[in-house]
Amino acid sequence: MLSMLYCGNPFLNKTVDPVTVFDSSVEKLIEELFEVMDANNGVGLAAPQVGINKRIFVVDTRQNGERLAFINPEIIATSDDSVPYEEGCLSVPGVFRTIYRPSTVEISYKKHNGKSEIIRASGLLARVIQHENDHLNGRLFISRLSDEEMQDSVREFRKKNKHLLKKINAHG
Repeated sequence: MLSMLYCGNPFLNKTVDPVTVFDSSVEKLIEELFEVMDANNGVGLAAPQVGINKRIFVVDTRQNGERLAFINPEIIATSDDSVPYEEGCLSVPGVFRTIYRPSTVEISYKKHNGKSEIIRASGLLARVIQHENDHLNGRLFISRLSDEEMQDSVREFRKKNKHLLKKINAHG
């Protein structure tokens, strides 16, 4: 199974590359992303969170049973209103902060077979799409906070995850 990267890993600050070849390796990666997301009780996971330099993320909000994979996504429209929601992240476990984001998004993307799609999303699905899309552009949700709140979030992450950080440091 792929391994999670955590806050502080420089790869999470990198803008990742588009997918150019749509073959069985893309389908396999999507399956693996869902496996890692499910194993960590997430509702979304982006390829960079497991060290993969590809513009892919998966979503399962468990609201309508639909599991979606977004390849080379591009948010093409957002609503004017921003709504608050307490977000967390598999790469920043144990830290939750209120983040304001547009309530509705329209996103174009490719499916695993390279076919183009456009969907309009609202509610939790819109939130997760925006959160995961940020990962493809090297941005963690805590970077949307003030500098002080972001530093507090990093300290909280380190405090709550000492065991995890020791394990990572011990394995290089």
